[in-house]
Amino acid sequence: MQNKILIFSLILFLFNSGFAQIPESDKIKTEQGEIIIQPILHGTLVLQFNGKTIYVDPYGGAKAFSNIAKPDMILITDIHGDHLNINTLNELNFDHSIPFIVSQAVADKLPEEYHKNLKILKNNKHLKQFGISIKAIPMYNLPEEPDTKHPKGRGNGYVLTMSGKNIYISGDTEDIVEMRKLKNIDVAFICMNLPYTMNIEQAASAVLEFKPKIVYPYHYRGKPDMSDTTQFKNLVNTVNPNIEVRLRNWYPDYK
Repeated sequence: MQNKILIFSLILFLFNSGFAQIPESDKIKTEQGEIIIQPILHGTLVLQFNGKTIYVDPYGGAKAFSNIAKPDMILITDIHGDHLNINTLNELNFDHSIPFIVSQAVADKLPEEYHKNLKILKNNKHLKQFGISIKAIPMYNLPEEPDTKHPKGRGNGYVLTMSGKNIYISGDTEDIVEMRKLKNIDVAFICMNLPYTMNIEQAASAVLEFKPKIVYPYHYRGKPDMSDTTQFKNLVNTVNPNIEVRLRNWYPDYK
């Protein structure tokens, strides 16, 4: 009888865990405590540090943020719906007076109720919020053409500095010179899906040049042969085994 109860409890747990189940979080140690890294969906992640919760490109509806604290700050990289998602912002029901770190193009598309505390950053500019340094890094497609999906200057990648740790969020970009010239990056989130960003060879080549300590391939939904994260890891670690490539589930089945 006891075994049957245990089996039933396990089945019930597995059944319930399928609802609004988020991927496991990771922790980065700093002198001022831990940075918690929470993958959410596609190009969406949450960072928690020093009592503050930062949403990056909130997307996927409120169900994707179950059991996660309300945001104290939101960063948005670009105008496309998998980055600037008004439906998700509306569902989250947070305090609209919190800081929004955005480019001018994103600000122009945000409804008025989100304008209370906009912090507009141009490429290569920076600001401080809650003791966190935030620098806007260019993100764009190559070659630079008028009809490109991601023109230079419209969106922002970001480098966040928390207690001496530098975290790079690529946004939608190719392997641009500004990425390749980055220095002292502790954690990098690197996109890879054609035709919108770059393939695994481009991404691996850039990572091998700027040498972040830890890399998360993310934003890789697309053609499997062009966004094979295991092959990306092999390409990086065959050349430089000291770069830690963390493969996480960025496409959980939220129900």
